[in-house]
Amino acid sequence: MDWTQLLDPRRLCRPDYADAPNRPAYLQDYDRILFSEPFRRLAQKTQVHPLHDHDHVHHRMIHSMETSSVGRSLGIQVGEALVADGRLAKGQQHVMAGTVQAACLVHDIGNPPFGHSGEASIGAWFTQQFAANDGQGAGLAAGIATAHRAEFEAFEGNAQGLRIVSRLEMARRAGGMRLSYATLGAFAKYPCTARAAADATTPYVGLKKFGTFASEEALFAEAATALGLPEERPPAGHRWWRRHPLAFLVEAADDICYRILDLEDAATVGDLDSDVVSGLLEDITGKPNRAPDPEMTLRDRTGMLRAMAIGSAIDSAVAAFLDNYDAIMAGTFDDGLMEVSSKAGAFARLKDISNARIFTAQRKTELEIVGRKVLFTILDEFHALFLALRACGWNVDRLLNEDAYRARLIRAVDLDLRGVEDDYTAAHALTDFVSGMTDRYALRVRDMISGQVTR
Repeated sequence: MDWTQLLDPRRLCRPDYADAPNRPAYLQDYDRILFSEPFRRLAQKTQVHPLHDHDHVHHRMIHSMETSSVGRSLGIQVGEALVADGRLAKGQQHVMAGTVQAACLVHDIGNPPFGHSGEASIGAWFTQQFAANDGQGAGLAAGIATAHRAEFEAFEGNAQGLRIVSRLEMARRAGGMRLSYATLGAFAKYPCTARAAADATTPYVGLKKFGTFASEEALFAEAATALGLPEERPPAGHRWWRRHPLAFLVEAADDICYRILDLEDAATVGDLDSDVVSGLLEDITGKPNRAPDPEMTLRDRTGMLRAMAIGSAIDSAVAAFLDNYDAIMAGTFDDGLMEVSSKAGAFARLKDISNARIFTAQRKTELEIVGRKVLFTILDEFHALFLALRACGWNVDRLLNEDAYRARLIRAVDLDLRGVEDDYTAAHALTDFVSGMTDRYALRVRDMISGQVTR
């Protein structure tokens, strides 16, 4: 792979678009993402810890902005090293940093309410639908090809994110936000469809999940071709691509932020003692050379160690990228940067404590139970609405004229029915609607359709 192609500033579905003076593509990408409604909704979506009374617990927006900051640092440090080695043209380090920053900002834009348990809940609901219908029932599942079932049974926020930025936003024009090819490539941790991931016989880090629905595959292929990402076409499978090198930096920025900052949140809400958190952070930073300031509280010390740990983790990720540069550029690197970095052992311990203490915390467990019930209730109600639309021949005006209750329901939630013409597009419209909800809005809609709100 070649950086001249990999940093391509041309735009999806608009490759002839000319950047304005002093407004490079990566800055425009950042601004389009930042000012979009789906990004704004991240402020009311759970990160890991449930939305809490404490102001300093992370939600998806804060996590995304912090990840973009770390990503910018990773990009500029790697870029400067590559310029010094003559492997990147001078000045392009700023393009690299800006591209990683924009891709990090958008990396969670497709995540549903209630954190990763929301993804699991949507997938579980569709799995039940497919089991109940098995191709013969009356639900939407009956009309969805077997090849497309995995898109819903294993609902994936990464693929939903690509759908948002490439199709749903900016008045649903061709290319959606029309982000640059470079940003889209850096964003795509899993450059494959669900079918390709399921069929793959080659072990590869980019095939662990899927990053595009079949409906957006052609859009991603446009970007991948422009970027020169190596394309794989298995004889008996579906095509997929090797990762863009900057996707490894985006992944590392995400890993650094959620592993380290989840710990700080755990101390804030009382799931972990601050002294335990301080000890875990010292695994990354090493013990400070001087005694702590006697005026510094334990919370202050935790904050200081968190900052030091992030800086140390950034340095280790940069070193890991440079150490594995040739394999990354060849598309053969098959791991995460933090997993092969000098901080791999410390990060493995962070993962263990998260699994044992944070992800099983009482309040998080309660949220997952409530969230599943909330999403199932909403999916049931609006699934029935889409079945009514199907009975009207997918004619929205006819449904609005013939079904007063569902006409009111559509107006009440401003349900977007553009492009719905069959069971497959209806199922995606259903997941667009539900996954786009904030935690609080999901609760509000659940209450409304359950008759618990009278206003």
